[in-house]
Amino acid sequence: MKIDVPLPLRWSDLDAYNHVNNVEFFRLLEEARVRVFWTRQPGESDLPADLAVISAEAGSGIMTLIGSQRIEYLAPLSYRQKPIIIRLWIARLGGASMEVHYEVRDSADADATVFAIASTTMVLVDAASGRPMRVPAEQREAWTPLLEDPVVFRER
Repeated sequence: MKIDVPLPLRWSDLDAYNHVNNVEFFRLLEEARVRVFWTRQPGESDLPADLAVISAEAGSGIMTLIGSQRIEYLAPLSYRQKPIIIRLWIARLGGASMEVHYEVRDSADADATVFAIASTTMVLVDAASGRPMRVPAEQREAWTPLLEDPVVFRER
């Protein structure tokens, strides 16, 4: 299952070439990830609540760290007021990590322009020890339906 997260662009996302800066793409991916996987208040989002099982509250005991990120730009993205779509899913759910994959899209339509594809490896870490920890059963159960094939990057 893939999740579509609509996100508005900000004027400050643009660079001198009048398109969304490469660093801002990573911020957009982060925002989509947080909106899907982090807990939220009831009624705060139209996204599936059963996926939001990471607590961002102090003392939650679990931190998430980024192990790696990769992005491949396919088309320039200029500023617009219509939200873009960050389509995300999980390509691998490991012992202490998961690989989130993305398409940055013009819309949810099948023939929409894809501006970029990307992947992020997130590592779950015990806040007290600072060491990687096994993905808890609650998270594994919630995220397993999101398992899909990975994006295919061009060979370098």
